[in-house]
Amino acid sequence: MNASGERITVTAGARTIPVEVFPTASGGRGPAVLVLSEIFGLNDDIRRIARRFAANGYLAAAPDFLAGGWHLGCVMRAARDLRAGEGATVAVLEAAIAAVAARPDVSRVGVVGFCMGGGYALLLGTRVALGAAGVFYGDVPGAEALARACPIVGGYGGRDRLFAPQGRRLIAELEARGRAHDVVVYEGAGHSYMNDAGHPLLAALSRPLMAVAYDEAAAEDSWRRMLAFFGRHLADPS
Repeated sequence: MNASGERITVTAGARTIPVEVFPTASGGRGPAVLVLSEIFGLNDDIRRIARRFAANGYLAAAPDFLAGGWHLGCVMRAARDLRAGEGATVAVLEAAIAAVAARPDVSRVGVVGFCMGGGYALLLGTRVALGAAGVFYGDVPGAEALARACPIVGGYGGRDRLFAPQGRRLIAELEARGRAHDVVVYEGAGHSYMNDAGHPLLAALSRPLMAVAYDEAAAEDSWRRMLAFFGRHLADPS
């Protein structure tokens, strides 16, 4: 159970997943952000990020979209659905967005994700009527999908040889299509620079290719840019 004590479930087809909800301190009506995890699932680091959104006036909802079975199997299924741009994982995340949007204390909805979650945040931002999406070191879909993208804020680590090229392509594609965005490649940072989950074995194994490490300077600048961007694009239209 999270600190707020609020937990819901959402269902799409045969899949049901838990969602932890972190309301704002004021409890009033306002914007919401769906927070999507890395491949490690809904852990205390993602809860830390969700609580930071709540402290900044956003209802934060963190779906455990990798729940429901053997973890590696869930990761493989989610990766397959992300590549296909459809499937059970996409459907249940769209259901989570709909459930959050239907709440009486929510005005507009955005999404943010990290690594696999970042790929899903960007995918959802091309499929669902969202106010904004935060995309951090996530997979980038084809140009046709990006032509439908909602406003995008995000960041990639320049030392991440796998995802930095995708970040640069994302910037070029969004600019070519005139889509609102604020995406930055932080040349001194590596992969997972906003996440402080502490996976030393993964960091050691991936260091030559991805340079996995938390980077406080890049993370805090990303928070500054993201909160400003969400503040513009998730403001209550009324």
